[in-house]
Amino acid sequence: MGALFLGCIADDFTGATDLANNLVRAGMRVVQTIGVPSGPLGAEVDAVVVALKSRTVPPAQAVAESLAALAWLQAQGAQQIYFKYCSTFDSTARGNIGPVTEALMDALATGFTIATPAFPDNQRTVFKGYLFVGDVLLSESGMQNHPLTPMTDANLVRVLQSQTTRRVGLIDHRVVARGEAAVRERMAQLQAEGVGVAIVDAVSNDDLLRLGPALKDMPLVTAGSGVAIALPANFGITPSDQASRLPAAIGLQAVVSGSCSLATNRQVLDFMKQGHPALAIDPLRIASGADVAAEVLAWARPLLAQGPVLVYSTADSSDVKSVQGRLGVEEAGALVERTLAAVARGLVQLGVRQLVVAGGETSGACVQALGITQMQIGPQIDPGVPWCHALCELAPQEGLHLTLKSGNFGTDDFFSKAFTMLA
Repeated sequence: MGALFLGCIADDFTGATDLANNLVRAGMRVVQTIGVPSGPLGAEVDAVVVALKSRTVPPAQAVAESLAALAWLQAQGAQQIYFKYCSTFDSTARGNIGPVTEALMDALATGFTIATPAFPDNQRTVFKGYLFVGDVLLSESGMQNHPLTPMTDANLVRVLQSQTTRRVGLIDHRVVARGEAAVRERMAQLQAEGVGVAIVDAVSNDDLLRLGPALKDMPLVTAGSGVAIALPANFGITPSDQASRLPAAIGLQAVVSGSCSLATNRQVLDFMKQGHPALAIDPLRIASGADVAAEVLAWARPLLAQGPVLVYSTADSSDVKSVQGRLGVEEAGALVERTLAAVARGLVQLGVRQLVVAGGETSGACVQALGITQMQIGPQIDPGVPWCHALCELAPQEGLHLTLKSGNFGTDDFFSKAFTMLA
């Protein structure tokens, strides 16, 4: 193996492909693993992204899983560690961004790191420490209604400070605008003041590109996927189309959607308006004991030969809260995840070889149900969302083209556009 420049730990599966996508676009050869591998990495790559499902688990579990990923990446010779979280800073008052960041800092014996979920390509920007989604504060963007990680405060310094014992500071846009030397000077000043983690403003890709060189010698970087556009250059890597080439696509097409985000709701509606068949699953019917997965597959079987089909549990926030009130938040989510995972597995058994999965928790459940352990990262569909290719037990020879879409990402026509891109 050659040098492994970046070892990345992502707190959910869609976030992992989001990060890997930006690294590939910047020229890195990237493999994404599903969980911590049991053996050494065999591929010749520049970066590895270990995808965990740790965003919403208890903090102690998230820390343990992240430290296991760190130990494996260190054993592969990773020169720099990147902890990746969502561009909407998804977390609760307990974590898991703060606890995992602290644990990684302790393990790497580093007293300082940065944090910025900024991803301007997807309209996630940080200004004066406040996170904006498009033109509105995070807390007014719809994320305040997230069923698992409601974000009611857009002040990232305040949010992160509530999760960590280290002091949290700010590197604001005026410093970032002056470039590498100014950022390094501000980092030194903050460290002298006892700050351990600094939120960094970024309102454009130019800000991220100015920030990147200042992170070159940092043992640990924590961020969304945006900063990834600036890190490959620190290792002498430049963009190349070779890094994103995948095998030719074959087989039937399907979408499985478990996200309830505003963006995914629009994508579901757009797909149906274009005349494609779609079927909603009812969590209450699942809870009653009905074999909903079998019913869905029976519905899909005669339709797949005619074009892509959609199976979804996507709903608006009031419907989600109503179901959660009857079943409980965790039970409602788990029932839907298990059913959609069984549906995804059944669709692949029916010959689907081009599969779009929407939603972080849903993606994690589907990938695990399919027995996928590694994915090759391919071309970008929309910012933060690439096509990938993976071998799995149900398609061991030809493999499966797969995209794992974060609920908040993608244009309204994302589902249809994704398949057109592979044609």
